[in-house]
Amino acid sequence: MARRTRVVRMSVEQPLWHALTAYRILTMVYAVLLFVYARDTYEHPWVAVGYLAVLAVWTLVTLPSVANAVSCTRRFLAADLTIAVVGILITGLADAQAQHVDGPTLPSIWAAGPVLAFAIKGGWRWACVASSFVAVADLVERGDPGRDTLHNVLLVWVASIAIGYVVEVARASERTLARALEIEATTRERERLARDIHDSVLQVLAMVQRRGTALGGEAEELGRMAGEQEVALRTLVSSGLVPTARASQDAAYEATVRSLDLDCPLGRGKRAGVEPCDLRSLLAPFTNSRVTFAEPGAPVLLAPAAAMELTAAVSAALDNVRKHAGADANAWILVEDWPDEVIVTVRDDGPGIPEGRLAQAEGEGRLGVALSIRGRLRELGGKAEVISVPGQGTEVELRVPRPKALRGKAAER
Repeated sequence: MARRTRVVRMSVEQPLWHALTAYRILTMVYAVLLFVYARDTYEHPWVAVGYLAVLAVWTLVTLPSVANAVSCTRRFLAADLTIAVVGILITGLADAQAQHVDGPTLPSIWAAGPVLAFAIKGGWRWACVASSFVAVADLVERGDPGRDTLHNVLLVWVASIAIGYVVEVARASERTLARALEIEATTRERERLARDIHDSVLQVLAMVQRRGTALGGEAEELGRMAGEQEVALRTLVSSGLVPTARASQDAAYEATVRSLDLDCPLGRGKRAGVEPCDLRSLLAPFTNSRVTFAEPGAPVLLAPAAAMELTAAVSAALDNVRKHAGADANAWILVEDWPDEVIVTVRDDGPGIPEGRLAQAEGEGRLGVALSIRGRLRELGGKAEVISVPGQGTEVELRVPRPKALRGKAAER
């Protein structure tokens, strides 16, 4: 039985926070090195030393605040931007010549860090506001800004807005992807439940309808009602309105495995559901005077869930033989055990399936092959092929890939 698909939400912006953390550290070191290299040119170096000391401490202490969007609060962003703006404005106090030669400000390119934090946190609008504050501070500090200053201001403004826009698009894509994964998981669950209904309730209703029609009288009326309910339930299943009953289905699955008492250790011990099953022991009970079973001499190992799903697909194929080929039809089950896959073939000597009949049945809501066989194999990562020639019987080939952990065991045999 296929377990519920777990939808994992990815964070497309988390790598940006990691990159911002590294950027802040590197640019802080760069600002300190710039001062050390040109310290003899500063008129008031103690101003630069004091500010850079605060900048270094602030950068290191606030590293957790730029670890993710939750810890990066608005209060932190405001304080961070204030540190950058103050550093730009007091550059003239430490080095008056910087106003005339387009030299670097005290925070240097570290000032772009708070702007990038605004962009990642709030998108392009927040980036526009933060970059405007930095731009105004640069223009005020320069007084008569040169070409390099204008170039740097424009670069930070455009780049931060672009990054903010990309972050917004990435978040929208992330939400769309998460929703698509949820829809896919819901669809797979609905198909699984539809298979279970087809394998039990629908077949019982169809049998009641046939028997009631054959017996006549009150039984015929009961058969007619069963037929109406079958049609209604098929419509409900095909339209996707069947509610989920996960817990009850899982309980039924475990009860089925335990009742068989076969070589399938579900619910037994610490490694329940982990140890592989011998597929032969699950298929052997299908053998009777009309069904012949050909198996390898060694165990055919599969994961318990895969073995049970494959067994259910074989059961559905045999049900189709009895239903469409007649009670006198003969069937053969052949199991082939290869290192990378297991192949189970169900063949009968019935009249075969007319061309286009499977597509027509699926359109009418009869989903035996589509869900009970092909749907099961699709969830296992395998495939099912139906080969039928009118008058020459039908062959259903089921292919299930073998997990890498079991390939070695198969090769040893």
